[in-house]
This record gives sequence, C-alpha cells and structure tokens, in this order.
Amino acid sequence: GRKQKAKAGGYAGGGAPIGYTSTSGAKVLALDAEKAETVRRLFELREECPGASLAALAGMMNAEGLTTAQGAIWRKAQVKRVLDRREFYAGTYTYAGIEAEGKHEAII
Repeated sequence: GRKQKAKAGGYAGGGAPIGYTSTSGAKVLALDAEKAETVRRLFELREECPGASLAALAGMMNAEGLTTAQGAIWRKAQVKRVLDRREFYAGTYTYAGIEAEGKHEAII
C-alpha cells in the first residue's frame, strides 16, 4: 500500500517533515506556512555561506530566533536532516527506491 501511494506521489506515512503537517487519513501533506519559511531560510543560509559547517548553520538559525518543528533550538543533526531532503522540499517524493513528483507543495 505504501509503495503504491509513493508511486502516485503521496506521502507514505510517518511524522511530517518540518514545513508540513500531516492529518490522519489525508493523502497529501499540508503546508505549514510559518515553518516553510524556516526551511527556506535554512536553504538560503546554505547558499549564502557555502563553507559553513552544520553547527554554524544551526547557530545562525538560532541567532535569528528560528526553531525546529518541535519549537526547539537547531542542532547540526536537524540542519543535516533538512538539507539532505532537498529533493523532497523541491517537490520530489522518494520512498523505498520509488521516485515520483510529489503531491505536496514544494517549499524551495
């Protein structure tokens, strides 16, 4: 079932990535406008400071008062998790080796 949903570009389940919300039974992730801006800012910082470490990027996000999906401060692990999902945030959904145009709204 999850693979079939992924082939159609739908979210196969689990916690929604920062920038989105998930409702039980919903076929598509909904955009969380406030946290979507946070995701955009992180990708902007990565482009503005290409040599910055993950820890440095986390520090910049924290200095700007931006928080994670749970409202916590940024740490390098959260920064890496978001940056590693570039394709997802650009609108491509991948699950179990299946890649499809996602039904979710792209953030970047």
